[in-house]
Amino acid sequence: MDVQLRASDDDRNQVVAELHRHTTAGRLTLDEFSDRVGSVWTARTFGDLAALTRDLPALPGPADDASAGGDPAGHGRRELLVLFAVAALTLLLLGGFLAITR
Repeated sequence: MDVQLRASDDDRNQVVAELHRHTTAGRLTLDEFSDRVGSVWTARTFGDLAALTRDLPALPGPADDASAGGDPAGHGRRELLVLFAVAALTLLLLGGFLAITR
């Protein structure tokens, strides 16, 4: 890609999302993240945007995350569903036990 091409708002949003993922992975502090995001919105070209992530390793794309089981929202929902099922089963067993012993 030509680094002199002008970047769009969608391109800037993608870089902000990438910086956020690096911050949650512990590669950037909140101050570094804030500074870089400020620079993202003043960047004009792809070269300007690339300079903001040049020292960070490449991240797998969203499709790679989903295929590798890296969907944290889906994983959290599954855990919550399992927890709810265990709680419901516990209540049923406890209710059955109390009904039998009375």
